[in-house]
Amino acid sequence: MSKTVSIVNQKGGVGKTTTCVNLAAALREQGARVLVCDFDPQANATSGLGVDKTTASPNIYDVLINGADIHKAVVSTSYSDVLPANKALAGATVEMIGIDHREHLLKQALSQLKDDYDYILVDCPPSLELLTLNALCASDTVLVPVQCEYYALEGLSDLLTTIRIVKRSLNPSIALEGVVLTMFDTRTNLAMQVAEEVKRHFPGQVFATVIPRNVRLAEAPSYGKPVTAYDSLSRGSEAYLELAAELIEKNKD
Repeated sequence: MSKTVSIVNQKGGVGKTTTCVNLAAALREQGARVLVCDFDPQANATSGLGVDKTTASPNIYDVLINGADIHKAVVSTSYSDVLPANKALAGATVEMIGIDHREHLLKQALSQLKDDYDYILVDCPPSLELLTLNALCASDTVLVPVQCEYYALEGLSDLLTTIRIVKRSLNPSIALEGVVLTMFDTRTNLAMQVAEEVKRHFPGQVFATVIPRNVRLAEAPSYGKPVTAYDSLSRGSEAYLELAAELIEKNKD
């Protein structure tokens, strides 16, 4: 089984890249073959897995725009394989406009790698433009990180509308993998209230595993490591290992 999962929320700072990097590493620790496709021009998933985004070449931009061999773009790390990105990806949206079937460029590229991996995780930019649309067209499912704070549900209706449009016209098989609650602070009533509200809006679609607010999670990217390698005994590491186990169990069939 091979599954492509886009990690999407057009709201910034909700833990998309943190979830992508650490979930990938946790899946790898549990025996899965994993590729992270960094599809955000900020390229934080690339550097978060220890790859130098300034020198990684070819990268996903070269694959999509310059026709580079996608196999040569994949970088193997101790934590997962990576399709790196850099800031050049920011210009890809404009360059894609003149290309036929521009919504399916990423799907066409990733199709060459599907047999090599159990999971391909796509880290999306914090917007709903052409890069994210490409990711949605290339994906089997969508994983939505939601931060446990006051404006948590703001903008999610726009995301769900976009997914419905994509399902109707471009990718009929796309589905919601689930919602994962991030930056959860057990000391606050607000976090509990937000969790209940999210579960009410997404009945049966919220992962049981909750990602805590954790200093080690925040520190790990500066060392170019996922938290499972930076501090395997931290609450953040334990949470992502639990999330990976839950995802694997959910996809057993």
